[in-house]
Amino acid sequence: MQYGQIVSGKFILRNNRFVAQVAVNGQTELCHVKNTGRCRELLIPGAEVFLALSDDPARKTRYDLVAVRKERPGQEPLLINMDSQIPNGVVGEYLPRSGLFSAETVFKREVRYNNSRFDFFAEDGKRKVFIEVKGVTLENEGTALFPDAPTERGVKHLNELVQAVGEGFESYVFFVIQMKEIHCFRPNDDMHPAFGKALRAAAASGVKLLAMDCIVTPGSLVIDAPVRIDL
Repeated sequence: MQYGQIVSGKFILRNNRFVAQVAVNGQTELCHVKNTGRCRELLIPGAEVFLALSDDPARKTRYDLVAVRKERPGQEPLLINMDSQIPNGVVGEYLPRSGLFSAETVFKREVRYNNSRFDFFAEDGKRKVFIEVKGVTLENEGTALFPDAPTERGVKHLNELVQAVGEGFESYVFFVIQMKEIHCFRPNDDMHPAFGKALRAAAASGVKLLAMDCIVTPGSLVIDAPVRIDL
């Protein structure tokens, strides 16, 4: 996935979940934050951030905050894409070349099942597959963690994917790790124990788990390589 024009800036402060102040070319700009998670370890005053210029003249903000360089003591900074809307797009690009499905597979987006709307539904001959995508931006010493805030919606998705397996569907949870230099993925039990419990139960019930890292530039995100999952 590619963005349009990208500019760099220095993060100042976050007004609320949706808006932040960023210094760009010596001026303070209000930017739309494309991630409603806490991101406290990323959005630190002075951090270098990357903004996508909007082409919508009716918008109140000119920029979307899409990526950040995370400083790491004794190491090079880690470039992280923190746009929570882009993982679905990169998964949509990846699935046809993933090797998980045949060339004849039909992919549909935003398909309802019971009380959930899953990101993808794949019809591959007799295979009927639900795929739920989760973007991952939280990193600790090379381990990627999800979630970064409690997610009852995420628990509901896992429980309904288990139900789908029981009814003869295949089910996947696809964790898109929006960075490189990751050696494993784990559920963030300290943040939301119920999600970790539900993820382990889902895996035991036949829900398939995928975790993939990404090649990140300030203006693009592409799924790259599998990451070990440690439950």
